[in-house]
Order: sequence, then C-alpha cells, then structure tokens
Amino acid sequence: MHDIRAIRDNPDAFDAALARRGLSGLSAEILALDEARRTAIRQAEEAKAAINVLSKDAGAAKAKGDEAAFQALRGRVADSKAAAEAFAAQAAALDMQLRDTLLTIPNLPHPDVPDGADEGDNVEVRRWGSPRDFAFPPKEHFDIAGVKPGMDFATAARLSGSRFVVLKGAVIRVHRALAQFMLDTHITEHGLTEVWTPVLVKEEAMVGTNQLPKFAEDSYQTTNGWWLIPTSEVTLTNTVAGEVLEAAQLPVRMTAHTQCFRSEAGSAGRDTAGMLRQHQFEKVEMVSITTPETSLAEHDRMTRCAEAILEKLGLPYRTVLLCAGDMGFGAQKTHDLEVWLPGQNTYREISSVSVCGGFQARRMNARYRAAGGKPEFVHTLNGSGLAVGRTLIAVLENGQQEDGSVDLPPVLVPYLGGKTRIAADGTLQ
Repeated sequence: MHDIRAIRDNPDAFDAALARRGLSGLSAEILALDEARRTAIRQAEEAKAAINVLSKDAGAAKAKGDEAAFQALRGRVADSKAAAEAFAAQAAALDMQLRDTLLTIPNLPHPDVPDGADEGDNVEVRRWGSPRDFAFPPKEHFDIAGVKPGMDFATAARLSGSRFVVLKGAVIRVHRALAQFMLDTHITEHGLTEVWTPVLVKEEAMVGTNQLPKFAEDSYQTTNGWWLIPTSEVTLTNTVAGEVLEAAQLPVRMTAHTQCFRSEAGSAGRDTAGMLRQHQFEKVEMVSITTPETSLAEHDRMTRCAEAILEKLGLPYRTVLLCAGDMGFGAQKTHDLEVWLPGQNTYREISSVSVCGGFQARRMNARYRAAGGKPEFVHTLNGSGLAVGRTLIAVLENGQQEDGSVDLPPVLVPYLGGKTRIAADGTLQ
C-alpha cells in the first residue's frame, strides 16, 4: 500500500511512476479524498473544542443563576456534540474509502525496471544451457508414452472437473523427489529456513500480500470466510505481520513446500492441455524479509537460488527482467525464469522472483528497528524456487527419448532409490 504522505509531497512523481504501468491521474482522486478526510477530522476536532468552551460557559452561567443563558448554552453543547459525531463518522468513512482506494493501486516500478506495456517489452538478462537437439519430434509431457500411465486427466475430471490431474506411479515419485530436492538445496546450500504453514488463511493475510481486494476472483474462499492460498508467499510473508523486528534479526529467509490453489479466472482457453496451468498445484516458495538498504541485493541472491535449481537439474532457461507493464501488482522489480520446453519449442515461465519494497509491509504493518532508531517498514521479497509441476513438465520433456522413455536428472537419483529413468511402459527403472 502507498504512503499518503509521499503522495501529498510529490503527486507528480507518483503519477509519473504509475503512468509506466498504464495508469494516469490517480493522485488527484486520492488527494481529494485525503483533503476531505482531513477537513472532516479538523471539523470534528473544532466541534469537540467548542464543546469544552461551551460547557465551561454553561457551568459559569449556572453558577451565576442565569438559567436562560445556561439553557441556551446547553443547547449549543448538544448541537456541537452532534456535529462532532457527524464529522467523526464522516472522517471514518472517508478514511475507509481512502484506504480501499490505496489498496487497489499497484506498486511503483523501481527505476531499474524498463518501460514497456507487456511481455514483448521484457528484457532478457542471461541464458543458461542450450536446448537439446532431438533426432525425433519431441512431444509435450502428456503425450510421452512413459508418462501417460502416471498422468490421469480423465479421472481428475470426473473427480473435480477441468484443470486437475491425478498423478501416480513413477510420475508422482519424480514429482515428490523434485520437491524434496528443491527444499534440501534451499536449506543446505542457500541458507533458507524451512517452514510448514497452513493453506487456509484469514482475509487480512490475503490483503497483506495484495491478493485482496483487487484479485478476489483469482482465489478460492470457503463458506466460513477462510481463503485457500494461491502461494505460500501469503503465509510466509505474513509471519511478520504486526511485528517490530530488531535489525539484527534481518534478513529472515524462509522456504515452504505447499499445495496452492488458483481459480485461473482470467485465463480461459489458455494452456488447457496437460498440467501447465492447474487449479491445484505444488510450489516450493522462497520469502525474504530485509532492510530497505539490502533488498535489491537480496533480490539478485534469490534469483540465483532459483536459477541454481534449474542448473542442477540440467534444464536450459533464460532470465528476463520484466518491464513496468508486465509486472505483478505488488512488485517493484521482477525477474522471471523461463525454462525450455521442447514439446512447445519455447521458453515458459517457471519462477517469478520479486522485490516489493515496503508495499506489502505497510499493508501488514511489518516493521524493524535499528539500534536506537524508530521503527521503519521492512522490505519483502518472494519467488518460486520452483513451481514443482512445471519443473516436472520440463524434466519429462527435456529427458524424453524416442522410444517413449524418460532419462531423469542425476541429482534426483538419490531421491528415487537409485532409479534413473521412466521406462516406456511407465515403470521407474
């Protein structure tokens, strides 16, 4: 959420930054609400001050025995009380309206972020690995012979509808091995602390990480008010909500492997084949809580953590810096990692790593205090390390053989009891 004081101090800079996201002229509406709210607050305070003066005058009139003056002043006190209550109610309503407005405005792009309207304007930062030369036309994951026995979309459709899958046999063992490998790497090599969190959260947690109120239709809500998390960014980041940390505690670096749930409300007709875009999926998430001075360096470090997973798996990828028009709502700056999928003959997103600055911290009231200083808002960062299902797709497609078998990355062998491949009949060998 934005600092209203910063908007007051420099509305032109605020508008210029949002113009990079395709939004214009928002400061005028915000400042009009702010001025009306401040006016109502001032009027309420003036009415309360008048009550004090009039009450003293009424007491003096009573002491003098001037009943007429006393009654007149009592009436004016009552009028001032009514006015104070009305102005206070108006100020509260305007305050809520201002907050609701600020909650729907995206974060301001960092100056390092390139201008642009959509993914076509993103800037490639680097590539790693070379796409494999196949001696045969590579298939998409769901068409590989050895994968078909372990990837059941028909049963999932009967159970739950479209965009669900039942994984079994060798395929689910590889899926589970990938998640364990990611966690172990982040914990032992990258210094992240593993955290297990709920997948059901209160509304304020979703507001804190900017899923609400703007994107309610993209998530699922239970009948008793809980929300299913679209990512454990929600729970991990909200572990510091309402807290004042000591500077010595920072950075806080966390990782979690959870189920995630997304309605995909705005993606009708996109990626409906296979398991690329599902309503229920698993992700290994990374979240860091830092000081403002270290957040950009932390963003680069987190990007490397995600890249390291792909490199260990031997999966070609590219890293891109998103332009202002393609960034997520809460991000100041984002790196997307795109893995090579030979079945589609293209790179597809497998991780987004974002620095949010104090945007989420302000919504959550998450702060830190340097020695002897006043509390300041922390900076928050999040990123996939990685999306497990999409990594499974990449492993299957890049490792496929002409006979329908799949050679698996060597780093997974210890997690698979020494097995190295999925045979064409779907068994793990």
